[in-house]
Amino acid sequence: MTHEDGSVPEASASTIDDLLQEMTLEEKAGQLVGSFVGKLGEAERSPEDVEREIVDSGVGAVSPFGIGISTRDDPELAVETANRLQRVAVEETRLGIPLLVPVDAVHGHAYINGATVFPHSIGMAATRDPDLVERAGTATSRELTATGATLNYGPTCDVARDQRWGRVFETYGESAYLCGELAAAEIRGLHAPDDPMGVTAKHFPAYGQPARGEDASAVDVSESSLRRDFLPPFERVLDAADVVMPCYNSIDGEPGHSSERFLTDLLRGEFGFDGVVTSDWGGVDHLYQYHRTADSRSTAARQAFEAGLDLVSVGGPDYAETLCELVRNEELSERRLTESARAVLELKASLGLFEDPYVDPERVGEDVGCAAHRDLSLDAARDSMTLLENDGTLPFDESVDDVLVTGPNADDLHHQFGGWSVMDESNLEGVTVREGIEAVVGEERVTYEQGASITERLDVEAAADAASDADAAVVVLGEDWYLHEFGPREVSQPTGEFPTRTQLELPPAQRDLLEAVTETGTPTALVVIAGRPLSIPWAAEHVPGVLFAYYPGMDGGTAVAETLFGRNDPSGRLPISVPRSTGHLPTRFDHLRHPTPIGDAEHPPSYDPLYAFGHGLTYTDFEVRDLRLSSATVGTAGTVTASVTVENLGERSSARAVDLFVEDVVSSRVTPVREHVGCAKARLDPGEETTLSMDVAVEDLAVHGRDYERVEPGAFVFECADERVELTVESRSSM
Repeated sequence: MTHEDGSVPEASASTIDDLLQEMTLEEKAGQLVGSFVGKLGEAERSPEDVEREIVDSGVGAVSPFGIGISTRDDPELAVETANRLQRVAVEETRLGIPLLVPVDAVHGHAYINGATVFPHSIGMAATRDPDLVERAGTATSRELTATGATLNYGPTCDVARDQRWGRVFETYGESAYLCGELAAAEIRGLHAPDDPMGVTAKHFPAYGQPARGEDASAVDVSESSLRRDFLPPFERVLDAADVVMPCYNSIDGEPGHSSERFLTDLLRGEFGFDGVVTSDWGGVDHLYQYHRTADSRSTAARQAFEAGLDLVSVGGPDYAETLCELVRNEELSERRLTESARAVLELKASLGLFEDPYVDPERVGEDVGCAAHRDLSLDAARDSMTLLENDGTLPFDESVDDVLVTGPNADDLHHQFGGWSVMDESNLEGVTVREGIEAVVGEERVTYEQGASITERLDVEAAADAASDADAAVVVLGEDWYLHEFGPREVSQPTGEFPTRTQLELPPAQRDLLEAVTETGTPTALVVIAGRPLSIPWAAEHVPGVLFAYYPGMDGGTAVAETLFGRNDPSGRLPISVPRSTGHLPTRFDHLRHPTPIGDAEHPPSYDPLYAFGHGLTYTDFEVRDLRLSSATVGTAGTVTASVTVENLGERSSARAVDLFVEDVVSSRVTPVREHVGCAKARLDPGEETTLSMDVAVEDLAVHGRDYERVEPGAFVFECADERVELTVESRSSM
């Protein structure tokens, strides 16, 4: 099926039909399993190992990027490996079918050293800027295609409903609306016309509220919560997504990887998705290893494919043979495998892989980590900076004679990148907070004392002494690099030590350092670099300035420094609530209404965060006023537009984002106290004003329940920046 020059003919629908007619059972099964180069748990595979898997078992997808502790993070090596494996698939297999080459690029192509590392999604969500997210997606797509990748395992469409969870930083926060809008923007960017990238919406249908905050534990939610809180981001993007990845956890007792209810009835039937469903890494194994809904690998594979799975992402030859055995034993139909093989081949065709699966090695030097992409990453980091506290101390004056910089995250790029990044920290490219401050005020004016590691006191006294002699102090605390449930432990903290899901407050060593520096009386700013919203009540009360930087990426140190010293005006708004303590959880802006049987006075409010969703200060003063609707009355379908006037009353140029909420006044079922339905942002010069408009589909006001989703007539109150206006929905189908 190859040309004499080794190229592959374009695969039309008829070509795919011909391929499927030609394919043996074994060749179909090979297309439904993936492999990897590197180390994953106890398994380790070299390029030579994978070449044999491609030739002998027809493995149809291989990831050479960022697996495990041993990675091939050199961009030139990545290109060489991708082209080498594609050549084996095209030239040394009977049918010459090219490979899918997946990668986890969730904040830029961060598993490749020197590639552009953007802020993680939680920081991108703080920008409230879909256009910025789209441009970051386009840059990421260009760098991915330059190294031979063809499918990104992103965007993350999960809604973070538990701040303890170790994957909060991969999400766009706690608002289903915001997660959907930004995931859609990311997909638009990754589908850039010049460098189209396959995209994966993950992790369907619900992942972000695991019991106890423990990664992959059961998400035990009602049908109404599932449809209101978790499914909207997927509904928003499924028309554009190429692939869907199920969640590891179970919902209502059904594991995501083996649920026909979720993968076929809901995803394909109700939502109409017609792309590929790929497993998360060990998701099929988990059915018999952990969920115990299967008694063996064979049973797990049968359950998963009967439910609607198409591809076992790292199943390798073992799973290919298991699928063949299931068909031979008449436990799974070959027709079912043919359906999945068709979906995989159609995806490869849509990505142009049958026309040209190779990448020009010259592109690496031109595209990976190029100046334009790094500038964009820096702009994203600047816009993500979220100022939580400021008594007027910030911004610091650049002319200060001496600045103390201290803390475990002040001079550590690995921590600043966050997870899903290059694991070898010996040769990272980027700017730390220390280096950023030195660039702003001059290296000779900066005194650096680490003071503490993530969990241990090092020399707190030396840091306090240096603070006493300084004109300003910057204490950079928070979390280190981690994945999933705060691992892998080979490169993170020992098991049981911070960060953990039982502890959202800073560990004692970091608190001691912050208190010692603050108590010197030197003007002090706390910078938090972390993947989750940490509970910092002492800092909120005692530290003059507090800046949340999230995981700000490779140039985050520059963004932090520019913000602390006034070159950048902070405009980030929290995409997730910051709880007062772990004991205050759950803390969500959209909790359900409920009684207080013994009186309100005896109980604090249900939503009592340390910092609320949407909180964020600037160095100027804005007025948000004149909330109005395009119509005071609408039918049960159509669109209503909300508008507000935003004016910069201060003396600095800055940006202001606004969030729009709605309350269903009376409904047939209990609804949230408010729901997030819009956001908009403007950058204004001093004295300038503008009107921001947000369109809201009336269908988004629907009440959800089991087998129930409809817009109910009645009153709805819209709120933006403490202004409120009422909308009446009448029982007519359109305006």
